[in-house]
Order: sequence, then structure tokens, then C-alpha cells
Amino acid sequence: MALIGLDNIFLTIILVLAIVLIFAKGVVIVQPYEQALQIRLGQYIGRLNPGFRWVIPFITEIVKIDLRTQVMDVPQQEVITKDNSPTNVDAIVYTRVVDPEKSYFEVSNYRMATLALAQTSLRGIIGDLELDEVLYNRDLINNRLRDSLDRETDQWGVKVERVEIREVDPVGAVKQAMTEQTAAERERRAAILRADGEKRSAILSAEGKRQSMILEAEGDRQSKILRAEGDRKSRILQAQGEAQGLRILALGSRPLDKKAITVLSLDALKQMSDGQATKIIFPFEISSLIKQSAKFLGAEDEELKDEDWKNVSLDESILGSMAGDEDVEDAAKTVQRIENKIEDLSDVSVKDIKDLDEK
Repeated sequence: MALIGLDNIFLTIILVLAIVLIFAKGVVIVQPYEQALQIRLGQYIGRLNPGFRWVIPFITEIVKIDLRTQVMDVPQQEVITKDNSPTNVDAIVYTRVVDPEKSYFEVSNYRMATLALAQTSLRGIIGDLELDEVLYNRDLINNRLRDSLDRETDQWGVKVERVEIREVDPVGAVKQAMTEQTAAERERRAAILRADGEKRSAILSAEGKRQSMILEAEGDRQSKILRAEGDRKSRILQAQGEAQGLRILALGSRPLDKKAITVLSLDALKQMSDGQATKIIFPFEISSLIKQSAKFLGAEDEELKDEDWKNVSLDESILGSMAGDEDVEDAAKTVQRIENKIEDLSDVSVKDIKDLDEK
């Protein structure tokens, strides 16, 4: 009886363990970012929502689908552009499963299918563009590739959210040609800038020389005018001084009588004859001198009756008006202004060059 009791206990334990194992086999844990598909005996039963779930073990197959956005790296491939330029291109595709049933039942492996479709679509799109368009219009390529992939993967329950061209790498010969083209373009622009700078410099130099020559000519003209005016005034003043001296001499000699004049004449003759000169020049006739000398010795003659000189006063009015210096000072100021302009024009500043460029 004891043996029978032990056998029953052992069988019970085995049965309990079997039941526990069978129950544990049917437990399914679905993560929050997943959807589970249950297939029982080859028939689709339905979805399993996230959380703790239990299915009939051994006859039920559970397929978990990740609903998060997935990143797919499109391998680099060589593509021929429209202008026959070989180029290595690769891309990144962002996809997300929106219909778990289609992503599992409509395609064997939606990831591989999406990558293969991305490669072929990328080759076709870039083949319709030239190399310059591929380099500068990446947004256009991204949008066209995304629309093409999304339209094809919609039947698989996959949403293509974004496509990015990661690298466009022309082959060696094409890259070298592009480098030479870029260098030639930069040299052309540099030559244009140098020629433009030389042209502007020549224009500024010629303009400065022209202004300088104009101002120098104007200054020379004003200087000649001033010198001529000064010479004219000098001659006028000299003649006026001589005339005023003669007037003063005439006025001062009026009170002298003929006897005094005779004495002065004889004295002048004595001074002229004194010396080693072989020639003597008489400023008046010898007969008049003899006549005057005879009268001085005793001969009688009528006396000088002119007494009008006594009524004439020797003041500043007899000298006449003196010429002022206002005209000369004004002309000197004009010449100084012209010289200042010439000095300012001799050195063209950077600001004047910028102002001329803007004009």
C-alpha cells in the first residue's frame, strides 16, 4: 500500500509539472511598440495587442512586428548620369510599418524588398539628371525617391517617411575635371577683377591728372595776371612818383630868381667839368649862360615878377592819391586757394575711389 501511495504522488507531481509547462508555453509578452499576429493551424486568427497574452501552445504561431521607424542604409552604387558621368551614390531610407498584416503576408521580407526597390529607383532618378543637377538639387532627388518608394511600398503596408542622399562621389576622372573647371573659373573671375581694378585705377589717375592740369593752368593764368597787374601798378606808381617829384621840384623852384638860377647853372657846369672826361655837354646855350653871367656881374634886368607861388601850400594834396593793396591781396588769396586744391588733388584717397566705384 505504501508503494501504491508513492506512485500516485509521483504521477501527480509529473502531471502538475506538465500542466505548468504547457501553460508557460502559451504565455506571450507583447511590447508596447509591437503588434503580434497569431496563426493557428495555418489560419490567421488576429492581432495581439501589447501586454501579457496567452495562446494555445504548440498549435499557435506568434509573429511580432516592430512598429517603430526603422533606418535602412542603401548600399553605395555606381550610377551613370544623363551627361555620362559615372558617380557613386548612397542613401538612407526611413520606413515604418503601418499595416502589420500586409507587411507579413504580402511580402516575404519587406526590408530587403524596400532596399532593392530604393536601389533601382535611385539609379533611374539620377540617370535622368545631369551631374550638376545631382550635386545641387539633392532635395529634388530626395522628394522624387521618397514619392516613388512610398507609392510602391504602400501595398506592403510600409510607409516611407523620409529619404536622404548621403553622399555623391564622382569617379576620379570626373572629379579631376571638376577640380580643373573650378580652378579655371576662379582664375577667370580673378582676371576680371584685376582688369576691372586696373581700369578703375587708370580712370582715377587720368581724372586726377586732368583736374591737376586744369588747376595748374588756372593758377598759372592767375599768377600771370597778378604779375602783369603788379608790373602795371609798379610802372604807374613809378611814373606817378616821378610826376609828383617834378611837381614838387617845380613848385619849390618858383620862388628862385634868375640870379639864383644862374648861380646854380654855373655850379652845375663846374661839377660837370670836374673830372677826366674829354667831352663836356652843356644843358643850355652858351649865349644864354654868358648873358646871365653878365647880368650877374652888373647888368640890369627886370626882376622876377611871379609871386603866385606864395599862395600855393605844400601839403599832401600835391602828392596825389596812393594806390591801395586790396586788389593784390585778393589775387594772392585766389592763388593760395588754387595751390591748396592742387595739393589735395595730388593724392587721391581710398574714399574717393570707393565713391567713384559706386557711381
